[in-house]
Amino acid sequence: MEAIVPTAAQIKSNFIADVIIIGGGLAGLCNAIHLSKCGKKVLLIEKNEYPKHKVCGEYISNEVLPYLNFLAVNPFDFGAVKIKNFQLSTTKNNIISAELPLGGFGISRYTLDLALAEKAKENGVVILQDSVLNVTFHVETKENKTFTSKITIGAFGKRSLLDVKMERNFIQKKSPYLGVKIHVKGNFKEDLVALHNFKGGYCGVSKVEKGAINVCYITNYASFKKYKNITDFQEQVVFKNEYLKEIFQNSEPVFEKPLSISQISFETKKPVENHVLMCGDSAGMIHPLCGNGMSMAIQAAQLASKLILNYLNGEIETRKELEKQYIRQWKRKFSLRLKAGHFIAMLFRKDKIASFLLQLLKKLPFLLPLIIKQTHGKPMKI
Repeated sequence: MEAIVPTAAQIKSNFIADVIIIGGGLAGLCNAIHLSKCGKKVLLIEKNEYPKHKVCGEYISNEVLPYLNFLAVNPFDFGAVKIKNFQLSTTKNNIISAELPLGGFGISRYTLDLALAEKAKENGVVILQDSVLNVTFHVETKENKTFTSKITIGAFGKRSLLDVKMERNFIQKKSPYLGVKIHVKGNFKEDLVALHNFKGGYCGVSKVEKGAINVCYITNYASFKKYKNITDFQEQVVFKNEYLKEIFQNSEPVFEKPLSISQISFETKKPVENHVLMCGDSAGMIHPLCGNGMSMAIQAAQLASKLILNYLNGEIETRKELEKQYIRQWKRKFSLRLKAGHFIAMLFRKDKIASFLLQLLKKLPFLLPLIIKQTHGKPMKI
């Protein structure tokens, strides 16, 4: 007999879950599906309603496909576009191309998050639309509900009021980065992901479902604030890169206006904070220049879920040991990628070094796939 899953409206403060997940992005939803698939009672609290567009590069490395298959979510069933080629340009409009070692796919967060949320609900996950105000050993929400669970996962993204409440170190520092995203319709190769640099930032371009082109850039806020608005900034700065100028001027916007997000931080974060296991961007962000943040979020979900299941099933004896193993494994899996991302981003912020590197890569083209591999992993094992 099928279990009756309560609706969000029926959830009361005395609802008890094995795991509470705060945040319903890629990491939160993949955790929810994995844990519920293995018979655990999961409550996921997400402040927004699905579906929703987010500022995101929307390119994912194929390394995650075995795990998505395990979760019974096939992105190509929802229109994902296969990507196998990479293109890079500098602020001087020099360009180089390469084949991606593993390849990847393009799909919007609007579509992928919705598909994952539907799969989670199908598995019996309770998804509650609410905002979490505080986390100790209880989870307190804006709707005056309090929940308890054996484990809490923090998957609330790049920056949250919860980071402030927890007094996390990175949140004490102002971050200089701003992200802007828009979908457009126009001519762009379906199998290509491009990364075009401009003074003070860089922009990723790739196809997603339904023929849309995702254009997402990140820039230093100090550069941006010199201009009155996004349109002026694009015309005066972004369009200095002739490849970006061509994309913008020969396409039609799908969105009424661009989406933007400020205070994006690439500071080091702790994978465990106040006994909450941080996952996805809550645990650490790779520079979008490396184009692999979505993949990292999905991989982090697998890592967290496997350890949590070991703990709930008695294979890890104490909460302290669970946290210790998660920190150790998270660092082993992602620390080098994050450092490589920081280093590559630093090099490309310096115009002369970036131009020299591009000339070097043109002479030694085998180096580019090797650099890409530093910020990507191998196909996930199930």
